Amino acid sequence: MKLNFQKLGTRIPNTDLLVLFVFEGEKPKLPAGVELAKVATTGFKGELRETRVADALKGPADRVLLVGLGKAKDLDPERVRRAGAITSLRAEALGAPTCAVLVADGVVEALGGERAGVALAEGAVLGAYRYEENKSKPKQAKHESTTILGPASLEAGVAKGLVLAEANAFARDLQNKPANLLTPSDMADLAEALEKAGRISVKVFDKRDMEKMGMGLLLGVAQGSRQPPRLLHLTYKPKGKAKGRVALVGKGLTFDSGGISIKPSAKMDEMRYDMSGAAAVLGVFHALRKLDVPYEVHGVCACTENMPGGQATKPGDIHTAMNGTTVEVLNTDAEGRLVLADALCYTTSKIKPDTIVDLATLTGAVVVALGHEMAGCFATTSKLKDELLAAGDETGERLWPLPLLDYHKDQMKGAYADLKNISGGDMGAGSSAGAAFLAPFAGETEWAHLDIAGTAWGGSAREWVGGPLGSGYGTRLLLKWLESR
Repeated sequence: MKLNFQKLGTRIPNTDLLVLFVFEGEKPKLPAGVELAKVATTGFKGELRETRVADALKGPADRVLLVGLGKAKDLDPERVRRAGAITSLRAEALGAPTCAVLVADGVVEALGGERAGVALAEGAVLGAYRYEENKSKPKQAKHESTTILGPASLEAGVAKGLVLAEANAFARDLQNKPANLLTPSDMADLAEALEKAGRISVKVFDKRDMEKMGMGLLLGVAQGSRQPPRLLHLTYKPKGKAKGRVALVGKGLTFDSGGISIKPSAKMDEMRYDMSGAAAVLGVFHALRKLDVPYEVHGVCACTENMPGGQATKPGDIHTAMNGTTVEVLNTDAEGRLVLADALCYTTSKIKPDTIVDLATLTGAVVVALGHEMAGCFATTSKLKDELLAAGDETGERLWPLPLLDYHKDQMKGAYADLKNISGGDMGAGSSAGAAFLAPFAGETEWAHLDIAGTAWGGSAREWVGGPLGSGYGTRLLLKWLESR
C-alpha cells in the first residue's frame, strides 16, 4: 500500500473512502461539502475502535468511515496506531482502492504533530501488511493507497512512521519465511543486501572464522545441521560525532527442532520464528539507512539451525565458549542461550560497546508469565530498564521488568563444567534462569536481555500486529530507544 501526506487545504481530495476520527462523547465533524444521511451518524458514540460506514450523499468521497478514538483524555499513540490500522483493514474489506484520513485537530493537540504522524503512519501501513510470498496465486490487495490529511506539523512524523513501519514489515517478512527458504546463509545475504543500500557496513563470519575465534557454544549448536552457521556484524555510524557505542545482539535460529532433546511435533513448524531476535536487529538496520540516530550502532546476529543430526550435540556434552567458559549442555533445546553467549563474547571483546541489548525467543516460561502482549526485560541498570520500558510504551511493543538475582546465577553453576545450560527442573523461574546464564558473558558492560518468545509471534489480532504470524517485535522499540535515550 502506498502512503501519502497532504496538507489540508480548503477542500477534500476525491477519494473512495473518507475516514474521520471521532472522540467519545463528541459528534462527528463532517468537512465542508460532505453530506451524509442523518441516520448515518445517529447513535455513533465514538467509543474506542467503534466503526461505522455510510454512503456519502454529496462530496468528494463515495463513502465515509467513522472510527472511534475513545475519551480524549485517554488518547495515546497506541490508540492512534490502532485507528490507523483499522482504517487500512476496513478499506481493504470495503474494496476501496483509495482512502483519505482526515486527522482531527484534537489528535495533533494532544500528541503533537510528529508523534501523531508516526503512530498513524505505522498503523496504516502495518494494518495493510500481508504475507503471500509463497502462494502460487497471491491475492491482489484491493486497497492501494492512503492519504493522510492534516496540518503541516504531521508531515515529518508521517515520513518517519513510514520508515519505521517498512522496517517492521521487513522483519516480519524474514520471520514468516519457512526454514528451507531462509537459512543462515540467506540471512547473511539479506544483511549484505542492506549494505548495498548505503550507510551500513556488514561483516559475515563463517564456520572457519568461528573456529578461529573459539566459538565452541555456537558451533556446538550448529554441528547437527547440514546448513553452515553464520555470524553477522552490521555497523551504522552517525553523520556527526557519536554520543556513544551501542550493540544490539539477536538470536538467529532459522529453525529449532530442539536437537537431540527434540520438541513435540505439534506446532514445530512455528520454530521458523526462533530467528525473531535477529530479524528485529536486521529490521533496525533497514531503518537506519534512512534515519539518523546519534549513536554508533552495531548489530550482531548469531545464525544457525538446531537439528538432531549424527554430529549433533548430545545431552551431557561439554563445549567451551569464546571466552574460555565451559558449559555442560543438559538440554539441547536450551540452545538459544548458547549461541547468544558466544555472540555476547564477540560483542564485548571485539566491539567493546557502552551498552548491549539482546533480543531472543528464549523461553516458553516468559509466555506463561506475560502472555503475548509483553516481553520480559532483564536490565543491569535502572536507567537502561526505564529507557527501554518507556520506548516500549511509546511504540506499543511493551516490556515488563523481571528479576535477575544472584540466586538465579548460582543455579546455573555446573557440576562437570563451569556452567550448565538449564537450571534444576523444580526450580522454576525459567526466564530468569536463561538471563542468569547469559549474564557472565555480558561481563561488566551495561546490558539488557529481552525475552521476546511471547511477543514475536502468536499474538492476538491487535489490528496493526496482524494476528498469529510474525509481529516484527523489537524493531520499532529499539529504534525509539536509540532515538530518545
